[in-house]
Amino acid sequence: MRAYHDKEWGVALHDARALWETLMLEGFQAGLSWITILRKREQFRLAFAGFDPYRVAAFDAEDIQRLMQNPGIVRARAKIEATIAGARIYCAMAGQGEDFAEFCWSFTSGKVILDPEMASATQSPLSQTVARELKQRGFKFVGPTIAQAWLQAVGIINGHRLACFRRTQV
Repeated sequence: MRAYHDKEWGVALHDARALWETLMLEGFQAGLSWITILRKREQFRLAFAGFDPYRVAAFDAEDIQRLMQNPGIVRARAKIEATIAGARIYCAMAGQGEDFAEFCWSFTSGKVILDPEMASATQSPLSQTVARELKQRGFKFVGPTIAQAWLQAVGIINGHRLACFRRTQV
């Protein structure tokens, strides 16, 4: 967890694929601890074709069965199906000329949010707006609490505490 905090968490991501991967992993985390997902992250990457949304979008019923048998990931059918559907949404957005990274950062006009109250909240007006927009597009497992955790993980909200050495570095 320390290495994840010190090197990854809260660093502003602008890569569309990485933003999508993190959103999907946050969805798998629902009801579980993040350390569970973090420990399984490499297995998730193997199981979901490196989180290449174009490859995942092509997954079918046979792939779902394969994933349901994989002890290296969280074997929740609804979350697996949501990830495949999320890949299809990502691809549809791209097909319409909409970059997922631009979409993600559009909520803050491309700026990192430094509000310390928002950083310590489990949800915020921003995460409620993001969750609503993601749900309208068809994404699942993207409620305001998951959206808040994701916004912090990808650095859209600087979630580092005021006394944390990483707060001024990211």
